[in-house]
Amino acid sequence: MSEPPLHPPGETPPVEGSTAEAHEERADGGIWEHPRALLVVIVIGCVLVAGFFLVRVITM
Repeated sequence: MSEPPLHPPGETPPVEGSTAEAHEERADGGIWEHPRALLVVIVIGCVLVAGFFLVRVITM
């Protein structure tokens, strides 16, 4: 049984579709991409819920 040929240290055999080339990928921020927009949505929701209960208390 023959062994596969050895490659010197520091070298990699050529491979089709190799990802060895350096490239930068932008990090996926997801929902945290725009924290102010998320905060605005939360505050608006809180104000609407508080307003609903405030109107119920006033009209009773």
